[in-house]
Amino acid sequence: MKKMTEQHLINAFGGESQAHMRYLHFANQAEKEKFNNVARLFRAIAHAEYIHAGDHYRELKHLDGGFVADSMAAFGPGDSRKNLKLAIAGETFEIEEMYPVYMEVAKFQGEKGAQRSFEYAYGTEKMHKLLYEKALDSVNSGNDVKLGPVQVCEVCGYTVEGEAPDKCPLCGASRDKFTAFKA
Repeated sequence: MKKMTEQHLINAFGGESQAHMRYLHFANQAEKEKFNNVARLFRAIAHAEYIHAGDHYRELKHLDGGFVADSMAAFGPGDSRKNLKLAIAGETFEIEEMYPVYMEVAKFQGEKGAQRSFEYAYGTEKMHKLLYEKALDSVNSGNDVKLGPVQVCEVCGYTVEGEAPDKCPLCGASRDKFTAFKA
């Protein structure tokens, strides 16, 4: 694997891993504040980030040793309002800066597995941002977000509110590959 794409995978693995853990902590805080649907949303998206991290990690199976990940991560947790803002900032960074560059470099370097992994994550992060913005609007009003089931594709991490699609729009997985996070 070409070194730039390899380092991007390492960085993306680090970022997704941190997001996974950060969102689980944010979920606990939301529960303390009685925002149970916000907590459920954080847990569902944490699961999607876990899937992304695993996908990136599998693309690095050729490595043997320790490597440094340079990942953007939001620090300074607080109440649910602040945590949602941190989550939105992280998703925005991935959408506007990180994954577009990583995808183009992987494409240029002919690293098809890495490109696919980055595309799955990129396509999903847009949904995460929208869901977090919806939750923030509710929390800003002092209310828990109104939220149907949150469905996560176990293949690519695609996340959607409501019923699972018959076929994942990112990876083509069937409906039975989705895990529902329900109230």
